[in-house]
Amino acid sequence: MRIVVLSGAGISAASGVPTFRDALTGLWARFDPERLATEAAFRADPALVWGWYRWRAAMVAAAAPNAAHADVAALADDGHALTVVTQNVDDLHERGGARDVLHLHGRLLASRCIDCGARATPDPILLAPASPAGGQRETPPSCDRCGAAFRPDVVWFGEALPVDAWEAASRAIEACDLLVVVGTSSLVWPAAGLPDRALRLGTPVLEINPQPTPLSPRATAHWALTATAGMAQLRARLSAGAWDVAGALRFD
Repeated sequence: MRIVVLSGAGISAASGVPTFRDALTGLWARFDPERLATEAAFRADPALVWGWYRWRAAMVAAAAPNAAHADVAALADDGHALTVVTQNVDDLHERGGARDVLHLHGRLLASRCIDCGARATPDPILLAPASPAGGQRETPPSCDRCGAAFRPDVVWFGEALPVDAWEAASRAIEACDLLVVVGTSSLVWPAAGLPDRALRLGTPVLEINPQPTPLSPRATAHWALTATAGMAQLRARLSAGAWDVAGALRFD
């Protein structure tokens, strides 16, 4: 079976990774996310924004993939053709064993020059741990090629998604036999529109989320489970061979 897993912050919750807004603590508690996650904010105060992302990167680097990440990756080991499309900027899917991972919103554990796009090895965002107590201002390093500052390799507000990842995700969803939407609020666009693309093609869409979302009324099935419990249940049902839209997707 060709399976696409579309994941959001909920799948990393059990790994202790704070959500985007939950990470606004310490030095950054007085800021709205939009004040820290734009190119304009970075250019106005690069030390403040770089310090916040360095602190977040240190937390993500210290986190470990959880059982949900492992169960997602294990779908490929079970013989399914698996593509992971994630809105998360962590690398927990890869560390959990997934091989085909598309990052729609970029990667927190990587950085690049804000002007020329050059990268450096080792990556500056990972060179040394940021303050564990809630962060500090840090001047970003300068690019050896053009002298501009390094920035996190994430998609900021007002920026387009990476074209290659978006096009690959669209192709995977249009070709899959099952789309599993796990741990996402289905509020962030354009990613929130991907399940409707599958539904229009008649592809079953399974949503795994403890709370209902805007997708829930349209999904083929909604399992009110955590990502960990839901992925374990999905693997068990697929492994049992009891798969059909009318039966196996229903959870009651």
